[in-house]
Amino acid sequence: MSRSTYPQRWDLEVFFEGGSESPALKRHLEEYKQKTEAFAKNVHNFTGSQQNLDHKQVKALIKEAKETMMGIRQAGAFASCLEAQDTKDAGANVLRGKITGMGAAFGSAFTAFQQKLSAADEKAWSGLIEDEDLKPLTFVLNEWREKSKDRLSEKEEALIQSLGVDGYHAWGQMYNAIISSMSIRVQVDGEEKTLSVGQANNLTSHKDAAVREEVHQKLESAWKENESLFSETLNHLGGFRLTTYQKRGWDNVLKEPLDLNRMKQETLDAMWGAITKNKQPFVDFLQRKAELLGLEKMTWAHLGAPISSDSKELSYDDGARFILKHFEKFGPQMTEFAQKAFEEGWIEAEDRSDKRPGGFCTSFPLKEQSRIFMTYSGSMSNVATLAHELGHAFHTYALRPMDQLNRLYAMNVAETASTFAEMIVSDAAVKEASSDEEKLSLLEDKVSRSIAFFMNIHSRFLFETRFYEERKTGPVPTSRLNELMAEAQQEAYAGAVEDTNPHFWASKMHFHITGVPFYNFPYTFGYLFSLSIYARALEEGTDYEEKYMALLRDTAVMSTEDLAMKHLNEDITKEAFWEKGIALCVRDAKEFIKRSK
Repeated sequence: MSRSTYPQRWDLEVFFEGGSESPALKRHLEEYKQKTEAFAKNVHNFTGSQQNLDHKQVKALIKEAKETMMGIRQAGAFASCLEAQDTKDAGANVLRGKITGMGAAFGSAFTAFQQKLSAADEKAWSGLIEDEDLKPLTFVLNEWREKSKDRLSEKEEALIQSLGVDGYHAWGQMYNAIISSMSIRVQVDGEEKTLSVGQANNLTSHKDAAVREEVHQKLESAWKENESLFSETLNHLGGFRLTTYQKRGWDNVLKEPLDLNRMKQETLDAMWGAITKNKQPFVDFLQRKAELLGLEKMTWAHLGAPISSDSKELSYDDGARFILKHFEKFGPQMTEFAQKAFEEGWIEAEDRSDKRPGGFCTSFPLKEQSRIFMTYSGSMSNVATLAHELGHAFHTYALRPMDQLNRLYAMNVAETASTFAEMIVSDAAVKEASSDEEKLSLLEDKVSRSIAFFMNIHSRFLFETRFYEERKTGPVPTSRLNELMAEAQQEAYAGAVEDTNPHFWASKMHFHITGVPFYNFPYTFGYLFSLSIYARALEEGTDYEEKYMALLRDTAVMSTEDLAMKHLNEDITKEAFWEKGIALCVRDAKEFIKRSK
């Protein structure tokens, strides 16, 4: 039975009491600093050769690496939560710097270990992966071996890691610092309010057109006022990344993101190719929505506008109950897991100032728990976002039986699990609508998510691809960044939007994240990939949950192409696969247009 109320602030004390000044955290950092140093020393003393690998020594180093990695990730997740819940927490920023430095030191030692292993000849390597204890890690070990071939020497890679702390990663932290200093003053419901960027972003879907217009203008002014600072962060971050690629001999800026996502260029090309050929129904949808809003053509300020002033709003507790009700139709394990997350304070959802914009899910490996961050303001879109992040957390939960090294799944398949959970909720909302008006409003919200993946994400991908090509010859001027963004939006939205949002490159945190390059196309991959999984779940009902969890457990031990072939019997390097999912989204767009007339 669901509780009547759920906490809207997460519980971080279970990890380290006392926030950024936690004594327990300080002891943890000291412990893992020593573990990192010990691991580095043991790697240095590792005497593997081309002809011989001491299996016992290798297994001991792998065990040591896993334990150290988990401890650093635990501290890193805690810092991320502190930074997100309060952008003015200066201690969290200091903490982030310490953990980044520790991560770099571990990364250098870990890379050296991988390179020493990869130096083994085929006979020695075959013997290693045939070891009974290491067989479950065959995919990961082979991946280490292949990646090591693309790297520089041990010393050079260690230097890159070290310089990245106060170079590469520092620019990402600078972006966060700028955002934390920004506030937006707007009139809402007759009252002037000072809002964080995250709170202001929530108002882009406000029912009052005047509020949307003001928020859009105020946000655009704020980005413009700070554009030179954001330009510095993006150019230096990109320059560091490109210099690293150049030294390694990588010509293609997509090499790293494709490798990280364990997918082929053919798969990416097939996905965008299928989307580009099928944009007209979404152009028609945007035009129809503009008409319903009294506009001649859609504008950026009103892309997120509700089409009804009576849009359904749910309290946080009602939103939680809605999610649980529909997760239950899919399977008991997902439902029980979500119930636990709601009851035990795994979710930071409170709508308050000084929170970072956006949402995320992070895991604490030593505690086998996750934490979810978002700002909940009552819209059905917020409920879908909450389900999305719960999907991420469930993915981590499903992987518990796996070895720690077999839990490191890529972003594209991570977005598959989250989008699958989101679909359960958004689809149910449309089907359960109590009136034609409500159904139309919810259908609009559902199609708008397709537009986000097919158009907005596409514009980000186009911008970033072109930015990196131009950055190869030197820093890209701020004015040119604005031009590149506007051009990408016009192309990605196929001219369906009258104006552009030229400072979107500054406003979107994803462009400034250092952990993952090209933080865009995996979202679209996950959205369309999950549509195929969702279709099967609808056919099989609760019986599908075990198969779904089996798929999730395979996400870190094979390429995405092999994953799709094994669990869906589909070739995702062909446009035909992607067109099946797009067709379902096209159907929703056409239904909206028909119902709205």
